[in-house]
Amino acid sequence: MKREQIEEQYKWDLTKMFLSVEDFNKALEEAKKLIDAVVEFKGHILESSDTLYNFYKTYEKMDRLLDKVIIYANLVCDTDTTNSEYQSLKAKADKLGEQATSKLAFITPELLSSDYDDVLNMIKDDERFDEYKFDLEKTFRYKDHTLSLKEEEILSKASSALGIGSEVFYNIDNADIKLGEIKDEDGNLVELTNSNYNRYMTSYDREVRKDAFNHMYEYFKGLKNTIAACLKGTIKEDIFISDIKKYDSPLKMSLYHDNINIDIYKNLISFVHKNLPAMYEYMKIRKQALNLDEMHMYDVYVDLAEKTKSNISFNEAKKIVLEALKPLGEKYITDLEKAFSERWIDIYPNSGKKSGAYSWGCYDSYPYLLLNYDGTIDSVSTLAHELGHSMHSYYSKKQTYINHAYPIFLAEIASTVNEVLLNEYLYQNAKTKEEKISYLTEFLDKVRTTIYRQTMFAEFEMLMHDKEINGIPLTEEEFSKTYYDLNKLYYGDNVISDDYIRYEWARIPHFHTPFYVYKYATGLSIAIAIASDILDGNEDMLDKYLTLLSSGGNDYPLEILKKVGISLEDDSIYNKAIKMFNEKLDALKELI
Repeated sequence: MKREQIEEQYKWDLTKMFLSVEDFNKALEEAKKLIDAVVEFKGHILESSDTLYNFYKTYEKMDRLLDKVIIYANLVCDTDTTNSEYQSLKAKADKLGEQATSKLAFITPELLSSDYDDVLNMIKDDERFDEYKFDLEKTFRYKDHTLSLKEEEILSKASSALGIGSEVFYNIDNADIKLGEIKDEDGNLVELTNSNYNRYMTSYDREVRKDAFNHMYEYFKGLKNTIAACLKGTIKEDIFISDIKKYDSPLKMSLYHDNINIDIYKNLISFVHKNLPAMYEYMKIRKQALNLDEMHMYDVYVDLAEKTKSNISFNEAKKIVLEALKPLGEKYITDLEKAFSERWIDIYPNSGKKSGAYSWGCYDSYPYLLLNYDGTIDSVSTLAHELGHSMHSYYSKKQTYINHAYPIFLAEIASTVNEVLLNEYLYQNAKTKEEKISYLTEFLDKVRTTIYRQTMFAEFEMLMHDKEINGIPLTEEEFSKTYYDLNKLYYGDNVISDDYIRYEWARIPHFHTPFYVYKYATGLSIAIAIASDILDGNEDMLDKYLTLLSSGGNDYPLEILKKVGISLEDDSIYNKAIKMFNEKLDALKELI
């Protein structure tokens, strides 16, 4: 379908950002001038409290407009990636962003050349800086981990060469990948790709999913030594940078930005290890439900019951989501309805539109949602998920601009709370046994893939970095054996860890940007705990949750969580998540 064939009510309203391309171009030129205005502070940012304050205000004005320009251009282009005019807008905006990064690279080194105590004395009792104090604190935390200006320049220039291993893997996993052909459920030869792999892995025809599995891992097995070299290079880069920047380890360097103690990371792994029996029990139930003598790795993704809901109109999807999220309270629902009435959402697919879904906006725009709604229950779930992100962004604007952006550590909580509430609503309102089984396994698989599997990934990353630090050669055999042993540990004896699964590490892109996947596991655990309390009628948790959404990035993530009564320093949050997992597992046992 062409975009012009879709009614305006089903498209997002970007005129709230710019009325026309002419207005966009004017803003682009204004942003250029503001970048130059910030550059004029070079060499005297900390000359006086007035100079520092004026710098912040000028930078904020520049950054807000630049953000608006870049996001608008990308949103427009994503509606039709084949449109040359839109491509031009995006190219101009992205180029300006690159120029800003280059021209303003002086800011942090100049600030860090001063003593933090002197800066604090300069702004003491000056109320103008109340909103900027946390930003200054975050900046000066890096003083002991920042090199001289000349050394930072050298490291910056070397960064493009340091990332070659990741670039090689990207091409192996995208541009060069050839997985061959398999037979589909009807016996037709079809080309297997990264895009359709998951579809065939959930096929009810066991031969189809086995064939897809074998073809996928045969490809990566054939490139195991090359990818091992790429990953080894990435790990060596992490160790090199953490060493010269005076961090104790690459893991501590990664956690430093969010001010996360390494014990939080290790405690997650320890907790999951203690609760592996729940995973083993789920695998046992899966094996029974699928009536298998042996359950292999290519059997763990197939649904235990077909999802019967399809051809759901968008209006019906809207009603389902609004009903499902009612436990979040009248205020949340009233604010949520603005997403529909104010046209935050670009709903249907059209020729040239970017695939997938996301939530994106800036401080001076709606928190827009891009969808490719197709009438399936999965699309309804995607709507609820992205609305969670958008509502988090919407409430974060209660903070000042400098403190509104919430950290990635907290980013998946709001979206996943919505998913959990939707899943519970659909389960409670399911009319057939098959529907109930479908929604139960959807939740259980979410926990399996996000809490258990992502923690397994996190443990693999930690182990491989530790091996390199301790002088153990990172060969393909070392990667494969370590991963295979972890897979056997996490899935247990009810699943046969096929030999091919030892090469799964070779196709995981996360490993080339290490130590962030644990946030998926912590995020889902927190979300389940919050949703569980809210479903139990805990009004105090509801109030605290809305406070969390409104906190933006006004503190470090663990501190924001503590303010709403959530701590990751013990097992309480994880226990709530596993408690719900076990309750759903018991319900599944009864049905099966």
